[in-house]
Amino acid sequence: MSVKLSSYVWDGCAAAGMKLTSVAIMARLADYSNDDGVCWPSIETIARQLGAGVSTIRTAIGKLEKEGWLTRQQRRSGNRNAPNIYRLNVTKLRQVALSHTSDSEPSNSDGSKSDASEADRSKSDASESSKTGHFHPPESGGDPSVNSKPDPSLNSKPFCQVAAQPDAQVLLTDQAKQVLKHLNLTTGSRFTNCNSSLEHIRARLREGFTPKELQLVTEYKTEEWRGSEQEQYLRPVTLFIPNKFPGYLQKAGRWQEAGRPKRVDGRWVQLDVFSRNSTLSYHIPAGFRGE
Repeated sequence: MSVKLSSYVWDGCAAAGMKLTSVAIMARLADYSNDDGVCWPSIETIARQLGAGVSTIRTAIGKLEKEGWLTRQQRRSGNRNAPNIYRLNVTKLRQVALSHTSDSEPSNSDGSKSDASEADRSKSDASESSKTGHFHPPESGGDPSVNSKPDPSLNSKPFCQVAAQPDAQVLLTDQAKQVLKHLNLTTGSRFTNCNSSLEHIRARLREGFTPKELQLVTEYKTEEWRGSEQEQYLRPVTLFIPNKFPGYLQKAGRWQEAGRPKRVDGRWVQLDVFSRNSTLSYHIPAGFRGE
């Protein structure tokens, strides 16, 4: 996360007339960015975190790019689109933030030089008030503890510090650990949180797949392979292999839609009813082969 860019966004974007949705998107991108403004969160991730639709986020990012606030570079991973690489316009953000910050600060000019015709001189002349040792009410609100001179440190520090956000890679690893924990619980395995176990999970998450999708594939392949020779392959390197995972996910989705049928004696079956003699009646779910 770049605290510097986050402060630029909060100080400048809203003051520049940017809509709230666009400000929120810029803030999330700044949270993911390094100090050079480079990041690559997926559209789905931003939409989920902001509680907005994917099309809304995509349209807003397109407008931000057109207005020069950012640029994006499309990527592909095999036959699948990978998350875009975004580069925030750090120069523009800094200029807008600093200009609006300076505009919002009190002026250092002597109040005695103001045009007396625009306001009563006795009420607007700050320099005369300072000579008598009293504070001007419009400037200080009558509070002697208020310093009428602007704090020079405000030129370099945002008025409202943004709370630190977890690093994107740390979040990715935490999600991968949750997927691995679910795999261990589902399969009865004991894979540890080592790099060899987590890297294939992190790689799929970087491509834009969600933890729930990885967990669904784990549950589907466990049902399919348990009790067979394939059971030995219920491990991260096999379940989340890049060239096969999209196909696994597609089949897992159909399996979920069919009501998660069971695999019995090498056949996909779905329990219908119990007959009177306690035997089970099965049928093969639509879209699944019996063998």
